[in-house]
Amino acid sequence: MCGIVGYIGKKRAVDVILKGLSYLEYRGYDSAGIALISDNTAHIYKAPGKLSNLKEILSLEKEENINANIGIGHTRWATHGLPTEINAHPHHCNCGSLTIVHNGIIENYKDLKPDLEKKGCKFLSQTDTEVAAHLIAHEFADTKDLLKAVQNAVKKLKGAYAFCVTHKSMPDRIIAARKNAPLIIGVGEGENFIASDIPAIIEYTKKAIYLSDNQVAEIKTDSIKIYDENDNLIANKVENLPFEPIALSKMGYKHFMLKEIHEQPDVVRNILIDKIKSEDLAVVLDDVKLSKEELTKINRIQIIACGTSLHAGLVGKYIFEELTGIPVDVEASSEYIYRNTIADKNTLVIGISQSGETADTITAIKQAKEKNSHILIITNRKDSAMARLADSLLPINAGIEVSVAATKSYMAQLLSLYLLAIYTAENIGAKENNLVKEIKKELLTLPSKLETILNDTKNIENIAKKYSSFKNFIFIARGINYPTALEGALKLKEISYINATGYPAGELKHGPIAMLDETMPVLAVLNKGIVYDKVLSNCEEAKARQAKLIGVTNFIDEKHKNLFDDTVIIPEIPDIVSPALNIVVLQLLAYHISEYLGKDVDQPRNLAKSVTVE
Repeated sequence: MCGIVGYIGKKRAVDVILKGLSYLEYRGYDSAGIALISDNTAHIYKAPGKLSNLKEILSLEKEENINANIGIGHTRWATHGLPTEINAHPHHCNCGSLTIVHNGIIENYKDLKPDLEKKGCKFLSQTDTEVAAHLIAHEFADTKDLLKAVQNAVKKLKGAYAFCVTHKSMPDRIIAARKNAPLIIGVGEGENFIASDIPAIIEYTKKAIYLSDNQVAEIKTDSIKIYDENDNLIANKVENLPFEPIALSKMGYKHFMLKEIHEQPDVVRNILIDKIKSEDLAVVLDDVKLSKEELTKINRIQIIACGTSLHAGLVGKYIFEELTGIPVDVEASSEYIYRNTIADKNTLVIGISQSGETADTITAIKQAKEKNSHILIITNRKDSAMARLADSLLPINAGIEVSVAATKSYMAQLLSLYLLAIYTAENIGAKENNLVKEIKKELLTLPSKLETILNDTKNIENIAKKYSSFKNFIFIARGINYPTALEGALKLKEISYINATGYPAGELKHGPIAMLDETMPVLAVLNKGIVYDKVLSNCEEAKARQAKLIGVTNFIDEKHKNLFDDTVIIPEIPDIVSPALNIVVLQLLAYHISEYLGKDVDQPRNLAKSVTVE
């Protein structure tokens, strides 16, 4: 989850690294640090909190100490040890010669630590990373070769890691290593880069090498050598990077989150291009590598995901079961990996992840793959670890999402699931054509309906201001919009820190109703359809307990006047497609509440964009 940037070349390393870290701060902002080598000395600077604190320290430093052409930097999401300066990366050996930055978790660090202490190592921090620093330093003392030292050390480590390592006696190289944590090498001319993610280096190069698990690389200004787990030199596989630097601009919006919410109509258009031509033509998904015969044999679908992606999967369950009749299980990856994996060759396993690097989901996918299930990955990153595990890949093409709170990637995941469910239904002949045609027709009109909501948000802004002082919130819905309630509650608690919870509306009276009074707003999502009257009845129950009621609906009903304190009307849309409109209202509500409260919308506390550790 932490962000890593390394640079070696002719530029001032500090400038490249700080800019790269600023683009990776969504991966963690508990602390930040940088190590630079100049005049055969390793200069280390660290600060708790956000990157701005590190920049302030560096602005006061002597120019000769930071005028280096090689360095490594880190922005941290804390796993071991408090987010303090002493626990911030880079870490170093006792003599300060060797420095290291690390993303991941070293699971056996407690086993290694006593032996290192016996050898005279003094530990200053509470982190697992410091064990790696001392271990590599001892290997270096024996080999006098930094590459060999890292190669020997990583063979003794268990868990996940992405490392960058430097040594003051070898200021012409950076050693990088990877296992179960993302790391890429940006290829330049007379310079090279290392990073956890593309945004850190896209301004400087469009070419990169993706390190695979158990590989170690030696990076110099004019060469990159990569070795496999047996220390054999292997050929470099250079790939073109898919993103443009302009994606990292706010384009006039106050926050990336607001920009990304407003990008959703275009995201939908980009997904639908070449996949749905009209309601009368079949959906085209060339990336799905299952034949009609193989699709017909699928008797079970498992959807595995975390967080927002899990909520998209829950919507997918409703769509698949309605259109195909195939039973669907949706499970949090973190739960899936710790029980018996019940899957076989007739199981379609769908893994969903914005980053494609979610550690729990990767582990779950590997377990399902061992059962010979067909693995279909839905991700925003076709260059990711999950994508490389896929039998079929559906890239959602949402573009870089900078804000930690996912918005446009959720929309893109929803659209991908709709398309996949329709594609499956059409190939197995499972559902009458009229419903499938209606959904396709609605998906084609979805961008314009999204723009209708986004072009006039004043009502939502007023509601946000009115309710921004409340400390608790309940979201309710039924059927296909129950996951919408979950996702709306998650967005609000993520960025405003208001205690928000989503419930199936019918469960309100089975416990949560005890919490209702005038201090507990209830937001209900109710669209005209089979569950409309039931949700309306649940709202009456909440109103009878003095709760403030907000309704989000596509239906103007006389019953609303004396029931809801506030109402948001979305464009007319069938219930089965309505999650794609309803969620935009809840995203905007969460955003404006957070903004009124003065919270850090794009970088909420304790969170990171990509959860790359279990």
